Amino acid sequence: MPLFNKAAIVGVGLIGGSIALELKKKRLCREVVGVTRHKETLAQAKRSGIIDRGSLDLDIIRDADLVVLAASVGTILEVAEKLAPLVKKDCIVTDVGSTKQAIVKRLTKMFPGYIGSHPLAGSEKRGVYHARYGMFAGSLCILTPTKETRSGATAKIRKMWHAFGARVVSLPASRHDTILSLVSHLPHAVAFSLISSVPAEFLPFAAGGLKDTTRLAASDATLWVDIFLSNRKNVLSAIGLLQGNLEKIKTAIRKQDRVALAKILKQAKKKRDTLT
Repeated sequence: MPLFNKAAIVGVGLIGGSIALELKKKRLCREVVGVTRHKETLAQAKRSGIIDRGSLDLDIIRDADLVVLAASVGTILEVAEKLAPLVKKDCIVTDVGSTKQAIVKRLTKMFPGYIGSHPLAGSEKRGVYHARYGMFAGSLCILTPTKETRSGATAKIRKMWHAFGARVVSLPASRHDTILSLVSHLPHAVAFSLISSVPAEFLPFAAGGLKDTTRLAASDATLWVDIFLSNRKNVLSAIGLLQGNLEKIKTAIRKQDRVALAKILKQAKKKRDTLT
């Protein structure tokens, strides 16, 4: 039996399109509609069978019992204001924003059925052309309920992500943003900084190591400006921690202290080896 009758995906890109595919192929919804700002995206989503119907107009979301805001943090906050008059009171609203505090604070007040989501899946690629079925299988999805969140909304969204094959955990929005600043936002800042540090004329000599460690720098710049600024305090703190650790390596190298340098590197390797 379907979880939803009509689901509306606002932002049919990589993540939004993949969610639409999951809803359709797993028959979790009778109808999936999509909203996007670009005609080309809409045409591709229809052509690929990602959505049943689509529009450039938000009015298409009327009567939906699930609305998924699949856009950048700034866009989510902007479009939520326009959606408020169109969303029925018993509709479940969720988002896939990469930072949560600002979104949760605003949307909890606007939508009675709101529950924040953040699927830790995807890639540095962007757009509906890269949407795929199975993207969330084996991934982790973080929910950010509050005291005001309806238990029914949390249960249904949790069930949806489980159906997608994701593991689900719940965290306060503030805790989410602290953790993600270190495990996601900092690595992106490092990748952008690292590739910027290498002179362009040296790039033809780069082997796999540089490509592997700078893969994240291929991510969409506009999206990451939004993420860094919306989680400013935590990201600055994370960068400070990195600078401190780099300074320790720098000091050991400057002093030619083999023992100290080896200790730093071995401790880092030990921690890295715990990642699965």
